[in-house]
Amino acid sequence: MSVSVLILAGQREGVVDPLCAAAGVERKAIIPINGKPMINYVLDALNAAKLKTPFHVSGFDAQYDARLTQSPSAPGPAGSAYAALTGGISYPCLVTTCDHPLLTAKMIEIFISKAQESGADFCVGLAPKSVIAPAYPDTQRTYWKFCDTPVSGCNLFYMANEKGLAVIEFWKEAQHLRKQPLKLARTIAWGLVFKYLFGRLSLDEAFAYVSRRLNIVAKPVLIPIAEAAIDVDKPSDKALVERILNKGLT
Repeated sequence: MSVSVLILAGQREGVVDPLCAAAGVERKAIIPINGKPMINYVLDALNAAKLKTPFHVSGFDAQYDARLTQSPSAPGPAGSAYAALTGGISYPCLVTTCDHPLLTAKMIEIFISKAQESGADFCVGLAPKSVIAPAYPDTQRTYWKFCDTPVSGCNLFYMANEKGLAVIEFWKEAQHLRKQPLKLARTIAWGLVFKYLFGRLSLDEAFAYVSRRLNIVAKPVLIPIAEAAIDVDKPSDKALVERILNKGLT
């Protein structure tokens, strides 16, 4: 499949990740999951999906694996994504992260197929709560509570062309204002924020706003697989992922 890949694998400098400390490693990408470095699961899934090689990696030494090639990085995930995506990567491009050991070729194929069918410049992979909650009722996930379909992110992004960079630039700005909610709300639009807070904003409305605001076509892609939304950010995530892998992910 002629789709480039960017793996975001950076971490905040000077901050000790509790997962890294517990595992005795310096980089999150190589935290062992059932004895196998986390990023290796991602590389194996990308290989199985037959995406364009070598895979670009930002925030991590590409010499780790022959399947990787180095891309530049910058402070924060949005900064790193922008630096890498403007540093010679060809489009279309799939962007994912190193902390998704449950990623499979099936998830990737579903996401890319739907993204390409949409004709959008930029797509985000999302899993519906209606899929995640029944499969993992005791697991707390972070949901975007849209009025029609609450969803959780899957760390999958599709950049069809350079127009999608507008979303990354917006993400950089929003990331910078994450500790200033009033300024962030003003940046997004008060009306949209209030609709969301009062449970009246739909998923399509949100993406329609982004499209108008950035003069692109941005669309959500729903992935009907609960595990697509489970990454490893805390010890309970790691324990859950290991249990799932031990049972055999299909």
